[in-house]
Amino acid sequence: MDKMIAYCGIVCTECPAFIATQENDAAKRKGVAEMWSKQYNMLIKPEDINCDGCKSEGKRLIGYCNICKIRKCGQAKRVENCAYCDEYDCEKLTKFFAMAPHAKASLEKIRESR
Repeated sequence: MDKMIAYCGIVCTECPAFIATQENDAAKRKGVAEMWSKQYNMLIKPEDINCDGCKSEGKRLIGYCNICKIRKCGQAKRVENCAYCDEYDCEKLTKFFAMAPHAKASLEKIRESR
């Protein structure tokens, strides 16, 4: 499978929720739900772990993706991901990168290779 890189730079195809969904693996869903419940200090159930990736047109997305401002912006601008945006490194991304430096590294690598 090709890499799916979300608008924000997260590599969807490496995300444990994406992998559990694609493999339809109940044990992996349970593990991701437990891990994220602890990590984000909120209750996440195994049945919440269903995601086909940020750029999919289907209905299976992790809850936050449905309201993500970065995703909505990328869709509206019809860019492959934020690395291709003329307004790259906007305020939405800067705030997100503080929590996800790996996503910034992903987008920076794309920008360097363009």
